[in-house]
Amino acid sequence: MAIQFGICNEIFEGWSLDDTVAFVARAGYDCLEIAPFTLARHVTDIPAATRAHARELAARHNIRISGIHWVLAQTEGLHMTCADAATRQRTSDYFCHLVDFCADLGGQSIVVGSPRQRSLTEDVSHEQGLQRATEVFRAGVAHAAARNVTICLEPLSPADTNFINTHTEAIAFIEQFQSPHFKIILDTKAMCSMGKPIPQIIRESRGHFAYFHANDENLKGPGFGTVDFKPIAAALREVGYDGVVSVEVFKFEEGPEAIATRSLEYLKRTFAA
Repeated sequence: MAIQFGICNEIFEGWSLDDTVAFVARAGYDCLEIAPFTLARHVTDIPAATRAHARELAARHNIRISGIHWVLAQTEGLHMTCADAATRQRTSDYFCHLVDFCADLGGQSIVVGSPRQRSLTEDVSHEQGLQRATEVFRAGVAHAAARNVTICLEPLSPADTNFINTHTEAIAFIEQFQSPHFKIILDTKAMCSMGKPIPQIIRESRGHFAYFHANDENLKGPGFGTVDFKPIAAALREVGYDGVVSVEVFKFEEGPEAIATRSLEYLKRTFAA
């Protein structure tokens, strides 16, 4: 199967899901990635009818929903590493709800970045954080296997969080579970902070990553900055990656139409080279 190109729906802030799906399909994308907060503050508040409509809408436009991301954004009372056991249990339960939401949409990947809800406070050691996060993920990973969903842990820049900053740290964490339903995601912007060439990181992550975010170090879309995606595309081909390359941006000045259109044009041109 060839690489599929996707885009994250929060780029289309203020648009209805119907209009977003229609535009993404017309632009030539294969799939759409959903941020739950664009539909409701808590994923448990998104009714079955809305989930079914999103899945049917994507099918009607001949694209698919690849998965979900920003999964703890705008929630309250959730944290993976804090000292409060009740908070960690709520977070563990919430990951099971996220698995159900993703599966209900027909998605296969849950991207877990969530820097604010995983960062270590001064009273929590790194070892304590690892132990607590492991317990938080345990039920969700088991539920993901039952519903054929993959949870993808995202290593993030030290500017974003002080917990799991490199691909090697993320791989060591997920390997505890020995589950094909717990992998990592590689994000272009985040990899710029890891001190190694991005193609090398991709090669070192072979077999461990199940999703890929395309963006630039300047927080804009691929092709909007200085990151050269030609060696990135070559490295992805080299390791046999055939999953989703999804456009995720953090600066929206150009507007959703230009971001979506120019990013996809750049990716298609680059990956075809």
